[in-house]
Amino acid sequence: MSKAPPLLVALYVRVSTEEQAEHGYSIDAQLDKLRSYCQIFGMTVFKEYVDRGISGKSIEKRFELQQMLRDAKSGLFNLVLVWRLNRLARNTLDLLQIVEDLRKLNVDFRSFSENFDTSTPAGKFGLSMLGSVGELERDTIVENVKMGLKYRAKTGRHNGKVPLGYKITDLGSNGPHKRITQVEIVPAEAVIVKRIFERFASGQGYRSIANQLNQDGYTTKPGKAFSICSVKDILDNPFYVGKIRYSRYENWSDKRRKGKSAAPIIANGVHPPIISEELWNKVLMLREKRSVVSIKKFSGEYLLTGLIKCPQCGASMTASCTKNKLKDGSTITRMYYSCSRFRSMGSSVCSANSVRKLEAEQYLIDRLQEVLSKPHILRAIVKSINDRQANRTGPLKEELDSIQSRLEQLEERKRKYFDLYEFDEFDRELFSGRIGELDAERDRLSSRRSEIESELHCNNTQTVNYEIVRSLVARFEALLQKSSFEQRKTLLHLIVSKITLNEKRQVDKIELIFDETTQHHFLSAAPSALAAEGAFPFDGKAPELQQRLTITI
Repeated sequence: MSKAPPLLVALYVRVSTEEQAEHGYSIDAQLDKLRSYCQIFGMTVFKEYVDRGISGKSIEKRFELQQMLRDAKSGLFNLVLVWRLNRLARNTLDLLQIVEDLRKLNVDFRSFSENFDTSTPAGKFGLSMLGSVGELERDTIVENVKMGLKYRAKTGRHNGKVPLGYKITDLGSNGPHKRITQVEIVPAEAVIVKRIFERFASGQGYRSIANQLNQDGYTTKPGKAFSICSVKDILDNPFYVGKIRYSRYENWSDKRRKGKSAAPIIANGVHPPIISEELWNKVLMLREKRSVVSIKKFSGEYLLTGLIKCPQCGASMTASCTKNKLKDGSTITRMYYSCSRFRSMGSSVCSANSVRKLEAEQYLIDRLQEVLSKPHILRAIVKSINDRQANRTGPLKEELDSIQSRLEQLEERKRKYFDLYEFDEFDRELFSGRIGELDAERDRLSSRRSEIESELHCNNTQTVNYEIVRSLVARFEALLQKSSFEQRKTLLHLIVSKITLNEKRQVDKIELIFDETTQHHFLSAAPSALAAEGAFPFDGKAPELQQRLTITI
């Protein structure tokens, strides 16, 4: 009878705040319980993955979780063990997705506290039921909070932050969990608000108002320069006329501005107004008249909007055009890419720094063809990539060794403090403070260590192959030649990271980024464009890309 393979376990633990640690969520407490569990059931711990001081809302900054998932793909263990389900993910959908991904890799999942084992049908069912109950509980809490906020709005009280021109004054407490606050006018900021309304009522445009405010040194509530959007937001806010507007958007975190509500709550507020009703109505009437969309005077297909960067401020450059009359009386439209900050905030913030549209787009194609037609250029680029990778890897490894050494020193200092405390040679309050400082530094260093390890994995110490780079660039260039405008624009925004200009406003460098996703979906074999609408017209198989590549041409 064949012996069952050994059970290799990956322990995953996480803590986001000191408050969680105080309530029994500490890293050490989680690890202690999980290690004991493995010892009792004869399991071998493959590795401990620890995310310290990081929220479970997403996996973006959870480098240890990312590393664990990569190791699972490599088949390095066959079970993931956590102390509680919410250590792996706060969102039920994320939790179920991670567990499903592990299942496809033949990796089981267990929770110590909830006693779930997804290797059994009962465990899978229990996890699904818990996910449904958790989702219902969360939705109920969210709905109750929304009801409370709607009630506040209907009674004229604000929710959240106040706009430019106002501040919140704390008047004390009315119970252990309730603060009494009052919204008051900030005179210096109210002057700016009145100026915006009065200028617009006198016929001045959004950009002109923003430009004048920036030239005079005024800033928005967060301290940034005024833009067309920030001026519009102020003119659109009924808070300034003494009203409360709530539920303007629904599900903002998911839908953003697309989730605009058809019936927001508008109620008389208890706060003092800055703008009179007469001025508000005049501005409202003018805005309604200006809201009529004018017929486009020109049409053009701009491929590089957002990719070209302003040589002066670094902001993205957007589409612009000018119309000029020739000597024979005819007109000609010239299309450019111009600085978005200049177009939105005016000349006090930046200059137009315009570059001709056709020249910039043609340069991109010409540069790709030049790189492909002259192998020595591409070989020099590949050598630069490998040199940069080697130069980057060395300092990262040195920093990693330094962090490991410092972590060992911290553990030694903690041990000495505990020894002194046991012999009553250390004041309790001082001891607690010192241990807290050491733990905070340990969490910071551990988080940085995980980040470096993740970066080292992404960089991969293997040298970049010339043939792979040439194949990727060749396929990218071929697709640009064959695809429709919409397809070309999609490809460019997927692969081109940025295009920089020199002091003469000429294209200087083009940065391309290739990764497994773009290579798999767009640069490998695809159906003919004639066979399927919207497919990228390229056939054949490209070399497999094993790492993320950044190429500057």
